[in-house]
Amino acid sequence: MKRTKSSRRWLDEHVNDPYVKKAQKDGYRSRASYKLIELNDKDKLIRPGMLVMDLGSAPGGWSQVAGRIVGENGRVLASDILPMDPLDNVDFIQGDFTDDAVFAQILDMLDGRQPDLIISDIAPNISGVAAADQASSMYLVELVLDMVRQVLKPNGNFLVKVFQGEGSDEFLKDVRTSFEKVVVRKPEASRPRSREVYLVGKGFKG
Repeated sequence: MKRTKSSRRWLDEHVNDPYVKKAQKDGYRSRASYKLIELNDKDKLIRPGMLVMDLGSAPGGWSQVAGRIVGENGRVLASDILPMDPLDNVDFIQGDFTDDAVFAQILDMLDGRQPDLIISDIAPNISGVAAADQASSMYLVELVLDMVRQVLKPNGNFLVKVFQGEGSDEFLKDVRTSFEKVVVRKPEASRPRSREVYLVGKGFKG
């Protein structure tokens, strides 16, 4: 099967990517781990003993970082429609978190507790049609924000990936209505030509 120009470029980038090589060397599941490490260094989001929720967690790059930081006295509750191999200090629920049965499982596992932090590096399956992919991406992050508003602890924090484009400015405004402070970050581990940015919301108004 002949590769398209863009898939060849992605493959070349991936093979030569210093963060991919670093992840393999450091034992992280994905290069995305370094985005969370950098964002956490800057915004001090994760602390030992915390309860963290990771939505759209597979293959586990972010859950792995969070699990190491929260330690044995903390917990990461991760969820994805794709399977994810076990990680220390992480409980995983496979399924669509917007599905009633999966949401009930998440609430059951929370057992009345509210997460201190909700993180999400979620992205749709890319179709290659830019407008459709952007719409799918915005739909997913809106579902994540809906979950945040239902379960996050008052004064808790939120971190989510957003692709800049149709709907992203409106989403940023919407997030600002629920948090005391919202900043937009572009970590070094994020590929320069990528439209992704990360919104950090602090002080959930509940």
